[in-house]
Amino acid sequence: MFHEKQSGPAAAAALEAVGYRVGQQLAERYTRDKPRLGDALEIIKFVCKDFWQALFKKQVDNLKTNHRGVYVLQDNGFRWLQRLSAPPPGSDPAREEAARQLALSYLHLPAGIVRGALCHLGVSCTVEPDPKQLPSCTFTVRVM
Repeated sequence: MFHEKQSGPAAAAALEAVGYRVGQQLAERYTRDKPRLGDALEIIKFVCKDFWQALFKKQVDNLKTNHRGVYVLQDNGFRWLQRLSAPPPGSDPAREEAARQLALSYLHLPAGIVRGALCHLGVSCTVEPDPKQLPSCTFTVRVM
């Protein structure tokens, strides 16, 4: 529905902005009674465990880092992509790209939520979603 009213990058940016504000508010709510978190890695771990559990009813399946400010959060069964059907392996590349773009449109809001939560907790970053194989997706967090 959102993409029908706006199109292209404007819709993606608007969804990400809404997610950013929601992420800030949720992070404030979920950390209200907790002691202050330390460094960026501790904050990322909080998002992967507690925040993700509260938001998506499960923890992140895998967290990778290069110890230089890049973190990759992998969710092998992302709830918001569960009902999207993936094209069969080896099918038409145009069909695979269309499915990827559709899945990407579902990921602008959660990417904004993650970025908003991290920024509220003191980690200035960018978050890039990537739906590789549905319903699996990765969120690449680059700390600035």
